[in-house]
Amino acid sequence: MTVKKRKATKPTPRPEPLTAPVEDYLKTIYAFERDRGAAGTNDIAQRLSIAPASVSGMVQRLADQGLVEYERYRGVRLTTAGRRAALRTLRRHRVIEAYLVRALGYGWDGVHEEAERLEHAASDTLIDRMAAAIGEPLTDPHGAPIPTKEGTIDETRHHSLADAEVGTRNRVVRVGDEDPGLLRYLDSLGLRPGVEVTLTNRAPFDGPLTIEVGSATQQVGAALASRVLVSATAP
Repeated sequence: MTVKKRKATKPTPRPEPLTAPVEDYLKTIYAFERDRGAAGTNDIAQRLSIAPASVSGMVQRLADQGLVEYERYRGVRLTTAGRRAALRTLRRHRVIEAYLVRALGYGWDGVHEEAERLEHAASDTLIDRMAAAIGEPLTDPHGAPIPTKEGTIDETRHHSLADAEVGTRNRVVRVGDEDPGLLRYLDSLGLRPGVEVTLTNRAPFDGPLTIEVGSATQQVGAALASRVLVSATAP
C-alpha cells in the first residue's frame, strides 16, 4: 500500500513588530490625513526632518506591511491596520502627557518631548493603568482628544481663533503642543483649553486681534491665533 505524504503547511507569518520610526511615520500620516485627506511624501519628510528619498523607501515598506496605501499624485493614506496602530501610539503619547501633568506636576510646556521618548516603550497595560489613575481623561493637557482603548477618537473639527467672527464668544478647545515657548506665552495670556475668549476687534491687513480673556484685554497676532482652536459658545 502506498502512503501519500502530507504537504507541509507553512506557518502563518506573524506581523512585524512596529519600531519607533514606523510608529512616528504612522502618527505623522494620520495627522496629515485627518487635516488634508492624505499625506504627501514631502510633507512627511519636512515634518520628520528626513530626506524625501528615505521617506519614499519607508512608505513602500509600510505598504508592504499593509499599513498604508500610496497612489501617485494622491498621497499616502492609512489602511485600517495602519490607523489602528497610529491611534495606539497617539493614545500612549497623550495619556503620558496627561499623567505627567496631573499626577507628577509637570507644566504643560514640558511634557511633549518626554512623551515622545516614552510613547514607544510603554506597554498598553501601563498606559491603561496610568489613564485609570487620573480618571480616564478625554483630552491631553493641550486639548487634543485621547483615543480610547478600543481605538476610537473624537475627530470633531474646530475653527481657529484667527477665523472667529468679531463679537463672538468662543471656548478654547485645543492649542499646538510642540513649542514650549508658545505654550508659556499662551499661558501668560490665559489662553488654555476650557477658557472662554471674546474676539472684539480684528485689525485690517493681517493686523493683530483684540481679545478679552476674563477681565483682561489682550492683543495677539493672526499667526498665534491660528494655533488656538476654539468652538463658539452661546452669547
